[in-house]
Amino acid sequence: MYQYDAHDRQLVLDRVEQFRGQVQRRLSGELSEEEFKPLRLMNGLYLQLHAYMLRIAIPYGTLSSAQLRKLAHIARRYDRGYGHFTTRQNLQFNWPALADTPDILAELAEVEMHAIQTSGNCIRNVTADHFAGAAAGEIEDPRIWCEIIRQWSTFHPEFSFLPRKFKIAVTATEQDRAALRVHDIGLRLLRDHAGQLGFEVMVGGGQGRTPVLAKTIRPFLAAEHLLSYLEAILRTYNLLGRRDNLYKSRIKILVDSVGPEEFTRLVEEEWRQMPHDRIDLPEAEIQRIRAHFAPPPFEALPQRDAEFELRRRGDPAFARWVRANVSPHKQPGYAIVTLSLKPHGGIPGDATAEQMDAVADLADRYSFGEIRVTHEQNLALVHVRQRDLGALWHSLAELNLATPNVGLATDIIACPGLDYCSLANARSIPVAQRISLALQDLDRLTGVGELKIKISGCINACGHHHVGHIGILGVDKKGEEFYQITLGGSADETASLGEIVGPAFSSERVVWAVETIIATYLSLRRGPEERFLDAYRRIGPDPFKEALYAAH
Repeated sequence: MYQYDAHDRQLVLDRVEQFRGQVQRRLSGELSEEEFKPLRLMNGLYLQLHAYMLRIAIPYGTLSSAQLRKLAHIARRYDRGYGHFTTRQNLQFNWPALADTPDILAELAEVEMHAIQTSGNCIRNVTADHFAGAAAGEIEDPRIWCEIIRQWSTFHPEFSFLPRKFKIAVTATEQDRAALRVHDIGLRLLRDHAGQLGFEVMVGGGQGRTPVLAKTIRPFLAAEHLLSYLEAILRTYNLLGRRDNLYKSRIKILVDSVGPEEFTRLVEEEWRQMPHDRIDLPEAEIQRIRAHFAPPPFEALPQRDAEFELRRRGDPAFARWVRANVSPHKQPGYAIVTLSLKPHGGIPGDATAEQMDAVADLADRYSFGEIRVTHEQNLALVHVRQRDLGALWHSLAELNLATPNVGLATDIIACPGLDYCSLANARSIPVAQRISLALQDLDRLTGVGELKIKISGCINACGHHHVGHIGILGVDKKGEEFYQITLGGSADETASLGEIVGPAFSSERVVWAVETIIATYLSLRRGPEERFLDAYRRIGPDPFKEALYAAH
């Protein structure tokens, strides 16, 4: 992973001291909360319903064991003993005292971490495929290019006050695990017919009040032109994006209003007109950053480990976990392990300080000291030898991190909702917990197969409900919490937006509604091999509407 140089360290340390002075002025009363607001937001500090919330950047979802231990220490010393991993591959502390936040940032700086650009109308934390560097079929490690974008965008003077927040994701396989189509810019690494490295460039995706899937504006952009082309896109957006209406300020609205073809023409024209200040990457700089992401020292191992195969065949519980939580690795004899932060009845995305410390130890023992944060609110150890999977599974089970449900119906994404967020209309966490408990039978869960349930407490869609196979949106109806359901969404390479099936359900009925949807799917699918999403796309919404509202 990338290691800070002297410039990086000084930049982060300077920012900490600047913020320390700003906090002191707020505490003394020299700054009002309104005056302090833009200053704290530039340092990832939000004011929520009950307390401040500090959002920590985890660039492209990669953590070292030392960094995870530091997060555990901060959770224990400054918060309430846990942290919340988000759909932006970040971590949030929900209860820090304002007076402690400069000390927290100073401690983060000790392990090359910060909270810069986790808020505000700037380029946010750049996200990536959480299996980067390990995934089968990968063109190359996409984190190389995420780091290039991070260095270019941090404190970029032209793009520090965009019309609205701006999100970029990068992946390097045909399978999209980074949700490219719901980002302001999605970048997929590929090679052209001549073998040249480049990107498919997608622009104008997003969720929220107006969900839109990004459009491809460049099927192939040579890799060395990446930053200059991003510069052209952002200049076009900065010039033409709306600033008079918060709800129409995202780039997706601009692309939709002028049309994808015209937007592409404007970007291409801007790009052609900026030859003198183009930032085209020198090959030496690409190689410098690429060196930080060199593969770890893998052992030469057989494709299949005999001990692992024997245990998998002889232990049904271990085999179930392997099917759900273990993915193929491009290196023979290795595997990718997803650690479920969704125990039955648990809070999606939460991890205790004790769990974080233990995962750091397991990463050192089994995965070259590296941990990944997924945008689906789980963790991953991506370089595990197959022969170590049994021992790792046993350790994870003791930590309550081995629930065999990754990709299944209880692997729920949920935003903090009305338990924490001042923007929310309804609670998300209790609904996720109740659904999880209702569906916890492992045999039934496995029989249902892949099913992604995503819950948002308001229209801002932090829980990605628009792209859930089953999406649940909390709404307020005369002071009562109701939940609107969408079906058929997907964030992968076949991205689609869910369709609203009908009137919202009360809090008491929403779990019943989910169970009814699942029962309807099971009665209509063409055998266990037909996934929920495939069945929905084949039969459409009508059978589900009939089942849901005939007795509603």
